[in-house]
Amino acid sequence: MSLTSRLTSGLSSTRDAAGRVRASVQRAVERSRRTPPPYLTDSLPARNGWPVGFAHRGADVRRENTLAAFQAAVDAGFTCLELDVRTTADGELVVFHDGTLDRVSTGRGRLRDHTWEQLADVTVGGEPLLRFTELLTALPEARLNVDLKDRASAPALARILAEHDAWDRVLVASFHDSRRRLFRRALADLGHPDRAYGPEQVATSGGAAAIAALVLLGPLGLTGWLRRYALDVDCVQVPVRHGLVPVATTDFVRRCRAAGLPVHVWVVDEPDQMERLLEMGVDGIMTDRADALAEVFTRRGIWPQR
Repeated sequence: MSLTSRLTSGLSSTRDAAGRVRASVQRAVERSRRTPPPYLTDSLPARNGWPVGFAHRGADVRRENTLAAFQAAVDAGFTCLELDVRTTADGELVVFHDGTLDRVSTGRGRLRDHTWEQLADVTVGGEPLLRFTELLTALPEARLNVDLKDRASAPALARILAEHDAWDRVLVASFHDSRRRLFRRALADLGHPDRAYGPEQVATSGGAAAIAALVLLGPLGLTGWLRRYALDVDCVQVPVRHGLVPVATTDFVRRCRAAGLPVHVWVVDEPDQMERLLEMGVDGIMTDRADALAEVFTRRGIWPQR
């Protein structure tokens, strides 16, 4: 390669790098100007400054992720419902956790290999499977914490939110940060409707990579930097520990909250642990024991939450 060619190539690479830096800085500026999404601010517990109780897959483990389980949670006083979504062979967004039907339902095989019509007779604890659109319309006051369990669900969820103008009702999560980014891209493709809430205000939480960065780099004083420049998320949802590694520690919660990242902890079923987390200052607790959480929150005067 000639000297001229090398210089030209070097200049091109420098311009590309500078462009990436400018884009990164612009995204950081936009994030810093963005107000917290309405999901995190415009609900009874949020307006009162209360930590939020999440009913993990509803309030009936035998009928998890069914309308009956979610209705039971709402009846018990929950506003926020945690759920999982997967996509059928014909593109229907179904509220279901596992990749296969076998563990909790009367069906067999992978959910993605079935059409919605083929799933018509499948039940969970005697209850039919639930489409996400049905949940949106059946419980219009509920806030939905949606865990994307496959890539196909990301654009499907974005499309449904657009159809139902439900931007402010969901917080989108995934263990895989790539699914969250895919969802964000699908939102961007929808444009910005002239409404009070739009795609840019949909709340999201960090996945495994984002949480690992906060756990590993936070003690070095980088939580605020990560929040501003690297993590396009509105909150973090974490386990108490991952294997032998403590995650939801007092210092972790303090650092995240100081950086403007609310902390929700999953899945917590023991009342003593709920109390300890509340003393740490966590912003939310997900549980399979709706009754236990309601009792703990009632003692603190922060229940019901709807």
